[in-house]
Amino acid sequence: MNTRTDILLQQLQKKILILDGAMGTMIQRYKLEEKDFRTSALEHHPKPLKGNNDLLSLSRPDIIRAIHQAYLDAGSDILETNTFSSTTIAQDDYDLSHLAYELNFESAKIAKEVALAQSEKTPDQPRFVAGAIGPTNRTASISPDVNDPGFRAINFDQLAEAYAEQVRGLLDGGSDILLVETIFDTLNAKAALFAIQEVFEEKGIPLNPEEGGIPIMISGTITDASGRTLSGQTTEAFLISLSHVPLISIGLNCALGAKELRPYLKVLAEKAPFYVSAYPNAGLPNEFGQYDQTAKEMADQVEEFLKDGLINILGGCCGTTPEHIQTIAEISKKYKPRKLAFAIEE
Repeated sequence: MNTRTDILLQQLQKKILILDGAMGTMIQRYKLEEKDFRTSALEHHPKPLKGNNDLLSLSRPDIIRAIHQAYLDAGSDILETNTFSSTTIAQDDYDLSHLAYELNFESAKIAKEVALAQSEKTPDQPRFVAGAIGPTNRTASISPDVNDPGFRAINFDQLAEAYAEQVRGLLDGGSDILLVETIFDTLNAKAALFAIQEVFEEKGIPLNPEEGGIPIMISGTITDASGRTLSGQTTEAFLISLSHVPLISIGLNCALGAKELRPYLKVLAEKAPFYVSAYPNAGLPNEFGQYDQTAKEMADQVEEFLKDGLINILGGCCGTTPEHIQTIAEISKKYKPRKLAFAIEE
C-alpha cells in the first residue's frame, strides 16, 4: 500500500496541486469577540486573547473545521494547519508559550480529520495536510534596535528549540507535509530546517521524501519591488541557501500579488531542482489594508504562471477566500504542471 508521501509525489507528477487560501481572512468574517478565544482553562487569563487566531483550534474548533471544509469544497488538495503563530516565541506575546505543543497537535488533528473525510468522498482526489510553520515575530538576522545594529532579539538555538516543539506537535497531530512559510529571514528558515532534521532523527523519519520521509515545503516572501527578502536576499540566493535539504518544493507567498510575484517565480522555475509553489495575496492592499482583487482578477493573473509552466503547487495568501481558490482550481485544470528533470515520466 502506498504511503501518503508516495501518493503526494504521484499527484505532483499528474497535476497542479491546489493549496488553500487565507485563514485570517475567513476568521474575520465571523466577527469574533474576546470570549471566542477563551477555553475554560483560559477563562481568567490576564491578557487579552482576541486576535490570537491559532487559539481558535482549542476554543472554537468548529470554526476552523468549517473553514478547512470550505477550502476543500472549493477544490483544495492541500490544507494548511491553523498554526502560523503556534511557536513558544510567538505565543509568548500572550503568555501562552506553554500551549505551543497542544496548539500544533490539535490544529493538525482537526485538519487531518477533515482532509481524510473529504478524501473518502473523492478517492480520485486525495487531500493532504501541510503543517504550517510561520516565521515567528522575531528575526535572527536583523536588529530591532536602529541604535544597536549588532543586537538580536533571538538567536539560532532559541529559534530551533521553538521550531522543534512545533514540528513535534504537527507530526503527532497527523500532518502529511511540513510547510515553512512566509520566510522573510532565511536564518530563521535555516533554524526551522535544522529543527525538522533533529525531530526526524528523533522519530526515525527519513529526510528524503523519495525514501518515505515527510515532505518539506519552503515558501519565502519577497517584501517589495527590489525583489529581495527582508533580510536582503535575492530569489536565487534564497534558493541556493536552502537547497542543502531535499525539499519537495520551494516557492513564494504573501507580500505581493500574483502580477508582482511572476518575475521571481520565473527565477525559481528556471533554477530550482524542486517543485515550485506560489500562493500570492489577492493583489496589493488598499489604503485601509483590505484586499480588493476579485477571484476572476486574481485567476487571470495567475493564469500567466500556468501558461509559462512555472508552477506545481498553487494557492492564495492574504485576502483570498474559497471563491478565489475555486476559480484558480478551475483554471489550473487546463494546464500541465512544471516538469522536473528527475520526475518519472508516465
